[in-house]
Amino acid sequence: MSSQQTLQNANTMASPEDTTAPCAADDASSTKTQDRMARFKALQARAKTSSESNLKEATKESQRLGTDQSQLTSLQRKQDIAAHKLLKAEVEEAGEDFERKRAWDWTIDESEKWDRRKKKRAAHRDNNAFKDAQQESNKIYKRQLRNIAPDMDGYEKQKMAAIEKAAASGGLDIVETEDGELIAVDKDGSFYSTADTTTFAQNKPDKASVDRLVADLRRAEEQRLKKRKERMAKNGDDGDVTYINEKNKQFNQKLARFYDKYTADIRDSFERGTMI
Repeated sequence: MSSQQTLQNANTMASPEDTTAPCAADDASSTKTQDRMARFKALQARAKTSSESNLKEATKESQRLGTDQSQLTSLQRKQDIAAHKLLKAEVEEAGEDFERKRAWDWTIDESEKWDRRKKKRAAHRDNNAFKDAQQESNKIYKRQLRNIAPDMDGYEKQKMAAIEKAAASGGLDIVETEDGELIAVDKDGSFYSTADTTTFAQNKPDKASVDRLVADLRRAEEQRLKKRKERMAKNGDDGDVTYINEKNKQFNQKLARFYDKYTADIRDSFERGTMI
């Protein structure tokens, strides 16, 4: 009897522990499930937000591509002109000087800069007509010079090195004037360039200068080809022959002016072979 009582007591003491363990496991599993559901709902919300944002951006991009920027620019210009005329009419109606009142909003530097700009544009407009080949070449040369950034530091270093070399060889004397200014005196006339000087041919530019010159030549060639392509496109001679006579060619050009901006994607897809 004592052994049976001992076994019963042991079973009675173990039963609370056995019931507590499954409850703790169920609670942990329920907590994990809730965490997973929360993360899943958060991911769903994030995906929905991203989808809505992408749809809005795609709609804006489609509207932007479908809008003719030249027309927007023209409308903005017309709006500015109308506002200018309206303000001028109101000022003149009040008996005031419009130019004087508008000048109050400008500084002296801005006014002088604007005058220089107008003068430059007027000179460029007067010089726009083609007169001779030399003048046209001079215009192209000046335009190319504006795109070249000279290396003044490298030039000064090369000049000082040349002066030191000439002074060391005895062909150049450095003389100090009464004012303390240093001047270089060329003894045999071999340092300073003249019309008969050929020493410039011995100069060897560095690789960066050569690369800059090559890039400038390539840019000029690309610009020339681009202008040529634009001229050919304007005349309708840049692509395949899609006309049977001159009248049909003019009609196709008129269609291209109005509808090419809307059918560019379709034509590109046909050319790539990806059109379904």
